[in-house]
Amino acid sequence: MRGAVIHAPGDVRFETLDDPKILKPTDAVIRTAVTCVCGSDLWPYRGAEPIGDPHPMGHEYVGFVEEVGSEVTGLRPGQFVVGSFATSDNTCANCRNGFPSNCLHRAFMSTCQAEYVRIPNAGGTLVALDETPDEALWPSLLALSDVMGTGWWAAEAAEVRPGSTAVVVGDGAVGLSGVIAAKEMGAERIIAMSRHGSRQRLALEFGATDIVTERGKEGIARIKEMTGGIGADSVLECVGTAQAMSQALHSTRPGGSVGFVGVPHDVAVDGQELFFSHVGLRGGPAPVRRYLPDLIERVLSGRIDPGKFFDLTLPLEQVAEGYRAMDERRAIKTLLKP
Repeated sequence: MRGAVIHAPGDVRFETLDDPKILKPTDAVIRTAVTCVCGSDLWPYRGAEPIGDPHPMGHEYVGFVEEVGSEVTGLRPGQFVVGSFATSDNTCANCRNGFPSNCLHRAFMSTCQAEYVRIPNAGGTLVALDETPDEALWPSLLALSDVMGTGWWAAEAAEVRPGSTAVVVGDGAVGLSGVIAAKEMGAERIIAMSRHGSRQRLALEFGATDIVTERGKEGIARIKEMTGGIGADSVLECVGTAQAMSQALHSTRPGGSVGFVGVPHDVAVDGQELFFSHVGLRGGPAPVRRYLPDLIERVLSGRIDPGKFFDLTLPLEQVAEGYRAMDERRAIKTLLKP
């Protein structure tokens, strides 16, 4: 098969790879319907994370079951499936407590920008649809495998409530998903922090009521000004930088909460400052598998359409251009078709 391989910062290639095989009886192999480039893929692409030896890339996927291991139940070849970027058996204590992304047998997907993918813990990770959905829905279903579920987790972790005020820090696909989630959870006011026109328009379409273009101290001051001087009830941190975390913590009112889902890079939190702020802080890898049945239903019913943030569609063989376009902010998120 063919798939994406990263060799060095800025160097992603489309290469011939070994076909995936069933390695454990709990595995499945799927044929990729569509996949994509994630904002978190840009960390190694930009040299902000070590790459080491050349290796495949990608952790977002939907597709058709090709083969299942002997211990996989509930799945059969030909089914259209949606899965999570973090695999889970859906039976361990952490899964039962609602955190499948911390499953005791977790594996992080990392080979999905390819024509075929091996899925560990397939029975607990994959959700099969009753029938193959219309292709027009594939982008939104693909978004559920990571970014939409991550935005939903940001809103849940930030304790968004009906009638509340929520601030979203970050205007990438996860931040835009956070806007959708905050809207679905009943926030009355949703303030999206964004400097990019195309992303601002999508945020407003998804339910944002206000746009703030300032960042850093100016951004914090603007949020305080808009919230009677105290800050927002809930803040969704969807970037992962030190500036984004500081902006989120200082934009939250005493007693409010921050949900942080951007993978932290050089982020440090002052314990004493957090202690006296009375701000709650929760985050981590999103428990996407827990949300999948509900989010799939919201997509199929037309209630949410996160696939709108895929503003560049390319054949999988042009994956390198997909990375460049996102790195240069010419695209919010690149959809890849095998």
